[in-house]
Amino acid sequence: MKLAAAALLMSVALWGLAAVVALPLSDWPLPWADPLSLRPQQILLAYGQLPRAVVALLAGALLGLSGALMQAVLRNPLADPTTLGVSSGAQLALVAATILWPASLDLGRGAVALVGAGTAACLVMALGARRGFAPVTVTIAGMLVGMLAAAIATALTLSQGYYLLSLVIWNGGALTQEGWSGGLHLGLALIPALLLAGALARPLVVLSLGGAGAAALGARVGLIRLAAMALAVVLSAVVSAEVGLVGFVGLAAPAIVRRLGARTVGQVLMSAPLAGAVVLSLCDSALMAVAALGGPDLPTGALTGLIGGPLLIALLPKLRAIVPPGAEAGDTAPRRAPSPWRRVGVLAVLTIAAAVVTLVAGRGPGGWTVIRGDLAATFLPLRATAILAAAAAGALLATSGAVLQRLTANPMAAPEVLGVTGGASLGYAAVIFLVPEPGPVMLALGCAGGGALSLGLLSVHAMRADLAPARLLLAGLAIGALATAVLAAIMASADPRAWSLLGWMAGSAARATPGSAMLLGVLALVALAASLVAARWLEILPLGPEIARGLGLPVARIRLVLILGAGLATGAASVLVGPVSFVGLMAPHIARSLGLLRAAPFLVASWLTGAALMIAAAFGARTLSYPYDLPLGLFATLIGAPWLFATLLRGRRR
Repeated sequence: MKLAAAALLMSVALWGLAAVVALPLSDWPLPWADPLSLRPQQILLAYGQLPRAVVALLAGALLGLSGALMQAVLRNPLADPTTLGVSSGAQLALVAATILWPASLDLGRGAVALVGAGTAACLVMALGARRGFAPVTVTIAGMLVGMLAAAIATALTLSQGYYLLSLVIWNGGALTQEGWSGGLHLGLALIPALLLAGALARPLVVLSLGGAGAAALGARVGLIRLAAMALAVVLSAVVSAEVGLVGFVGLAAPAIVRRLGARTVGQVLMSAPLAGAVVLSLCDSALMAVAALGGPDLPTGALTGLIGGPLLIALLPKLRAIVPPGAEAGDTAPRRAPSPWRRVGVLAVLTIAAAVVTLVAGRGPGGWTVIRGDLAATFLPLRATAILAAAAAGALLATSGAVLQRLTANPMAAPEVLGVTGGASLGYAAVIFLVPEPGPVMLALGCAGGGALSLGLLSVHAMRADLAPARLLLAGLAIGALATAVLAAIMASADPRAWSLLGWMAGSAARATPGSAMLLGVLALVALAASLVAARWLEILPLGPEIARGLGLPVARIRLVLILGAGLATGAASVLVGPVSFVGLMAPHIARSLGLLRAAPFLVASWLTGAALMIAAAFGARTLSYPYDLPLGLFATLIGAPWLFATLLRGRRR
């Protein structure tokens, strides 16, 4: 309690500093003063800064309680509205309603946010039920659901320029208030939430014995899980509707109270709201003080997001290793193809056919058509350049994913899952902000270097902590979460350079020039050739490091070379078409499902599949909203997500 009181006093002091800088103490209005008699600065204090402080406390308390409930239900210290994709689901629902169906907001932002949050939670819980609610698997499913929802929300935001600024600021989790209504809504939600959580404390204690043990004692396990998760989702949706995305407070609050001595479920449930309130209030007050002293005015969610990645990595060693056998892979391995190279040949023909159709077909003013005549001379070179860039980027991402999956012997490994794409994005942002007038070469080096560095750091951490493959994925997702938070902070700033970063993040092959597309194509061929040279290594490494060393392979050096190569390939692909999700994960899965299990045909098939997927994504991005191009990453995500969820659903109920 002493630590909480000290932190709360620090928060009050920082808030007071920001308020005094804006308005001298002698000019502060009295609580009962007539609003019509107040000056603008006094109105800002009474109806802006003061309600903001109250909202920070209440929102933090609600998020802390939501995270504690989720962790108690799933027996998972990594569960919270952010890691389970619930906050991103609420974000997607609100963004979609704002852009596509504004009339639905008449029902209330809270109701719309609840639909999105509930849908995301149901999807994650369905995936978790198929895998026996294994903590690692549920967390991976939740973070990937969150990635999908965030990608779609970002694409919708980028497609509507007149909503862009307000949605970017809201997505960053700004606590700015224009009155006391937000605090009133959150306060009315907190009081019954605490009462309901107290009523659920004893059933959750029984549930902590495990589903089978709780059922043996007569507990209605399904009903307890449903009630607790429903309450947690409602609390998360309420906060998202009022202040936007504020990440990882629900993860930090229970971790803090456990560190301070809370042991029982009831103690955590009652203490986590206080810890969440203190954490969010301290973060918000610190940002207010920085802005008042002339620093950047950043949304609070950007700062709380920065604690998520390091905290996830710190909590990984405490995650119980109760993953059921086969939880991270399918229950049955695909049958090996009798003629693998014949299937590779068919795949190559289909990829070429897709490229040709995409080149000559499309939508015009008169509808769907095939380009011919005079138009061909004008449009075909432009389309060929974009198709080559998209195909080469997809091939590079697929090669990176195939190498990582063979290297880690984990079919869920991929550049976007292991944080390589996030690292490449940070490298791109660093070049934009640190190098005056950066050229394409510097941007490419920044992307490639960021991707390789993030993967290298992840590998060092994994080897030191001796992380199992599933936990390695969570560490990668933590790096990706940290990168996302940094990028959100940059996007919410007033720096003009952030807009060039936003345009790159949208992802489009239309920006490619013939020279850059040719260069990327050459790099894709080089990556394929290099992976085939390493095919023998990739045949042996999945058998385990002991066997590989017994066969004379220098495992450490080979891992380093392959990791750096995968990072460079991801960075090279990202610099031209932007960050793209799921291609590096899905293409190797498709190749494996075709029975191509040996390293060489598997690598070639992954390379071709990645190219075909990006060609399809480029075609959809160009034609769906003619005459405008939509973000390339959106279509890659929409194509890849169903395959990913099908993979996760292959596990049996346990």
